[in-house]
Amino acid sequence: MFGRIINTVEETIISLLLASMTLLVFVEVVLRFGFGTGLMWGEELTLHISAWMVLFGASYGVKVGSHIGVDALVKLLPEKWQRVVSAIAVICCLIYCGLFIKGAWAYLKMTRMIGIEMEDLPIPKWIAHSILLIGMVLLAIRLLQLLWSIITGKATGFNLTDEAQESMHLAQEAQQAAAGTGGGEAS
Repeated sequence: MFGRIINTVEETIISLLLASMTLLVFVEVVLRFGFGTGLMWGEELTLHISAWMVLFGASYGVKVGSHIGVDALVKLLPEKWQRVVSAIAVICCLIYCGLFIKGAWAYLKMTRMIGIEMEDLPIPKWIAHSILLIGMVLLAIRLLQLLWSIITGKATGFNLTDEAQESMHLAQEAQQAAAGTGGGEAS
């Protein structure tokens, strides 16, 4: 239940951020090249939206397995040791998240106390930069879910993108398509 709620929230927010950034950049380009003007705050908002997308996407990437990792050595180990090494790696990632969360909390607290606003938008900087804390908390939740899957034996490690395997698959598809095209011409 909790996992489904986080999935839905992440996917919805990432979709809204992507749509709004695309629309904002489109409007900015039309204004700039079509009318010789622009939005003074457009670049700053686009930058912050992309930062929000990246930090929301980091946790979502753990869920869907879109991160790239070097696991050639780990894959050579027996399954039990793959799980041990992966659990250690997840714990290291959680420590990193904890340090980042602590630093983000201190930064946001200080920024809020000082009352700094963004340069071009009348938005408090601590609100715009709160994704530092939100993104790391979401990433830590995803890592805890992964650690639990490793401990319970449902996973042996990170669900990483295997670029070599994908490249080989694409090469095979291209060869098959070329052979299919070439075979059709020879008939």
